[in-house]
Amino acid sequence: MRAILGIFVLAVLACSEGPQASQPNWELQRQRMVDLQLRARDIKDERVLAAMLAVPRHLFVPVPLRDRSYADTPLPIGHEQTISQPYIVAFMTEALATQPDHRVLEIGTGSGYQAAVLSRLVRMVFTIEIVEPLAARARATLSELGFRNIQVRTGNGYLGWPEHAPYDRIIVTAAPEEVPPALLAQLRTGGLMAIPVGSGVEQELRILRRTATGTETIRTLPVLFVPMTGKPKR
Repeated sequence: MRAILGIFVLAVLACSEGPQASQPNWELQRQRMVDLQLRARDIKDERVLAAMLAVPRHLFVPVPLRDRSYADTPLPIGHEQTISQPYIVAFMTEALATQPDHRVLEIGTGSGYQAAVLSRLVRMVFTIEIVEPLAARARATLSELGFRNIQVRTGNGYLGWPEHAPYDRIIVTAAPEEVPPALLAQLRTGGLMAIPVGSGVEQELRILRRTATGTETIRTLPVLFVPMTGKPKR
């Protein structure tokens, strides 16, 4: 009788553990994202791949959409903003060729995911978000996850963050119609900027290098980012 009861108890415990067993395996999903969406599409920088593997993207995605966190697509995060698809995050990060001692300015914090990825590669990330509720949410998420080398500010990205300039790298995650002069001015000589430029569906991702005499531009691939807002009136 005791053996029968024991089997019954084990069966009940197995049933009660069913929902836990069905929880997503986020680590496996991240590994598949890195292998199938990034490495297979020619993202080669092992430091970037390791950062993408380490950062829990699903914790930067709204709960109702969390099961799609590692899909190869952007996702809405509220306030008409999105979290970029993993490939674009990795592509822009790799294009910046960051070093551990770099200081990076990000324009468009959004969910905070891009800043989190960068923070694993550089000394300090300064990130600006014009939508105050998004800035507050990103700040809270990053703090809860233990990211200590990221400063989040609510402000107008067109103006940059001059107090901490010059920056070794600048990344812009919303599309202005033209490169904001203030951002170029805050990029150190020899520094790189990754920025989508254009309007509507006519956008291209550019990599800019500031030189002693001007700017060098590499045009990479067509992209579709949300428009950059807050352009000062002339």
